[in-house]
Amino acid sequence: MLRQLLSTTGGHVKLLILCATCMGSLSANADWQLVNQDSQLSFVSIKAAHIAERHMFTALSGNVKEDGTAQLSVDLGSVNTGIEIRDQRMRDLLFSVADFPSADFTMALDLAPVSALAIGAQTNLLVQGKLRVQKIVVDVETEISAVKLADNRLVVATTQPLLLSASALGLADGVERLRAIANLPSISLAVPVTFQLLFEKTP
Repeated sequence: MLRQLLSTTGGHVKLLILCATCMGSLSANADWQLVNQDSQLSFVSIKAAHIAERHMFTALSGNVKEDGTAQLSVDLGSVNTGIEIRDQRMRDLLFSVADFPSADFTMALDLAPVSALAIGAQTNLLVQGKLRVQKIVVDVETEISAVKLADNRLVVATTQPLLLSASALGLADGVERLRAIANLPSISLAVPVTFQLLFEKTP
């Protein structure tokens, strides 16, 4: 399917977790597992006021339990901007992966709306949860689209970009370090995030 994401605010990565949670709505009798190779979490960084670049994280994991509890984990070390030196700077100066290797999103939800979908049908859901980046935990809310591909396969995706704040996630100092080392006039603290996640029901 897809995959993409990265840059000045690891926070958005967390957002993606919200989508995964909704997928669990498909079944009240089995767990749903995130399929990493067919999932995508991407974000846009904006530098020097007008230059926008897309990035991604390549390692995602998550599940939705039969009781509606859901979790999504993003391996921050898997950030991929297409430029290795920039990836390393993000790992070291922004995300501090040696001390905080992952970002996590957790939530609990009512599984009924997705469970009622026919194969091929789609519905929109408003989801809320907690996003943790390093030691900061913030509330996240966004609307997602859920499409039931088969009895054991569900795709959830953002209906519009989610805007995360590097400042609210405690990443503003890291963004400033990136700006300084790259000798840029500015890097935006607002980061648009999008995702598309595939879940499969486990036996």
